[in-house]
Amino acid sequence: MSYLIEASGINKEFRIGSSLIHALRDIDIHIGAGEFVAIMGPSGSGKSTLLHVLGCLERPTSGRYILDGEEVFESSDRDLSRFRANHIGFVFQTFNLLPQLTVLENVELPFLYSSYGDNESEERATHAIRQVGLTDRIRHRPSQLSGGEMQRVAIARALAIEPKLILADEPTGNLDSRTSEEILALFERVHGHGATIVMVTHDDEVASRCQGVMTLKDGKFTDGLEVEN
Repeated sequence: MSYLIEASGINKEFRIGSSLIHALRDIDIHIGAGEFVAIMGPSGSGKSTLLHVLGCLERPTSGRYILDGEEVFESSDRDLSRFRANHIGFVFQTFNLLPQLTVLENVELPFLYSSYGDNESEERATHAIRQVGLTDRIRHRPSQLSGGEMQRVAIARALAIEPKLILADEPTGNLDSRTSEEILALFERVHGHGATIVMVTHDDEVASRCQGVMTLKDGKFTDGLEVEN
């Protein structure tokens, strides 16, 4: 199997006052290109911290991380930001949209760190908005959208750069059951087109829609990755 993600011995520590918090402990993880994987675990287990490390938002205290054949944490902060912007799409529970920007402008944000020109950036963003079914909302601002529509904008923003990896942190956590189903169906379509997706969730039903499930407790995996064929 060709692995997109290869991480070994990942540790992440935080110091809070005089206390040292071990958020991740000797994490080993291998995820193949094109897989759709869930990370589960109780609150405080390290799920979001692991997602942030995999997304190059935080450097681990120790360990090795290879993404698509590149040892990402050997890069400078500037190069790491550029790599993240060009290869990783993020979808957060709270949407993280800028209220003063239109749907199109929000989806174009990742291109601030890319080498694409304005015309190509707009074309890619418009295509991503079309993919999530929001063409008729392209000039609207977040305050004019429903929760489900805002999450679709967040997914379009992740898709626009055609990333190697999509990371989703509780993407249905703030949505009702009907809208959650629509968002999960959208993720499944995106995965069907070849995307690699890692999704943090506390919901067993959401996790059951993924190919594999990893469970974290106290910063460690409690079992191996189970992937359905």
